[in-house]
Amino acid sequence: MKLLLDTHLLLWAAGSPDRLSAAARTLLEDPENELFFSAASLWEIGIKQGLGRADFRVDARVLRRELLDNGYQELAISGEHAVSIDCLPAIHKDPFDRILVAQALVEGIVLLTADALVAQYPGPVRLV
Repeated sequence: MKLLLDTHLLLWAAGSPDRLSAAARTLLEDPENELFFSAASLWEIGIKQGLGRADFRVDARVLRRELLDNGYQELAISGEHAVSIDCLPAIHKDPFDRILVAQALVEGIVLLTADALVAQYPGPVRLV
């Protein structure tokens, strides 16, 4: 199964794996699953780290390299992803979460999230 991790799950997987739920750990450790991260998550981390947010104290360049070195695949943001946002219901206002949902829908990838609000979106979104 192809799995796209939301930004917080990426941060937890890389630096605080004890924060991951048992369900998330099981999915991430399954060698049959293909793990993806979005360029949108790196963008979000860069912006929020620059703003001094305590929960985003990570160098996006280092995180990207570590994810790639650990077998994650990078998902670029395409024009198709961007225009698909207009089809999403107004459940969540965060543009980063909305682009992740759009990417999951367009690519047919399951978006894993720990955010119950994001999990309300229709389509391949799974709360873990």
